[in-house]
Amino acid sequence: MKTILKVENVTKRFGGVIALNNVSVDVYEKEFLGIIGPNGSGKTTLFNVITGFIKPDKGRIIYMDKDITGMPPYKIARLGVARTFQIMKPLENLSVYDNVLIYALPRSKDVDEARDKTEKVLSLLDLWSRRDVLAKDLNAVEKRRLELARAIVGDPKLLLLDEVLAGHSPAEIDKTLAILKKIHESGVTIMMIEHVMRAIMKISERVIVLNYGNVIAEGPPEKISKDPKVIEAYLGEGFKKYLETNKT
Repeated sequence: MKTILKVENVTKRFGGVIALNNVSVDVYEKEFLGIIGPNGSGKTTLFNVITGFIKPDKGRIIYMDKDITGMPPYKIARLGVARTFQIMKPLENLSVYDNVLIYALPRSKDVDEARDKTEKVLSLLDLWSRRDVLAKDLNAVEKRRLELARAIVGDPKLLLLDEVLAGHSPAEIDKTLAILKKIHESGVTIMMIEHVMRAIMKISERVIVLNYGNVIAEGPPEKISKDPKVIEAYLGEGFKKYLETNKT
């Protein structure tokens, strides 16, 4: 498999706290990689380092054979890397349509192409009927979808999702997972931070587990879910019992 992203021996400290401790991760082209771990384990810091929002103290980020370590976020975005954020910041007083159109314009040859991309993405995200609604008037799940729409409308090669399922009901989770599957099947490589383990187990091809800034496990979801280190650090015995009673 071809590697699209390499995180090489990355360390990041905030004062005396080690957020990432010599972390190395290979991400393969067109894979769906789940990233799990307790709060404060370094997951979002990893995304921030990859996308240029913070610079690592040590190590390198290699994207499509190019060293992007410390590169400004806008330059990394131009290379085809997009992300969502835990804390959503839509342009509250603009419509859903205009929020997405603004992100489509820089990656389109003209306004007509940008409008076409915006319509397609809003339809995919089930937001077309809400296109004229101001962003501030959306509910929490719709705002998550808007965040996702803005990320994918620029046709990224690598998409980083940070808790995109937060606040979803079980039915809404299934709907968003179906959308993510379509995005993935279009050829986009996806890295997803998520606490909804049912979703991680269902959609990820491979999972990486972080704890106290260290990668403690990596592998297929089935293997990760049974790893004693992962159960102790994050999943807990309750999840182990859940798996045992929900075998297919």
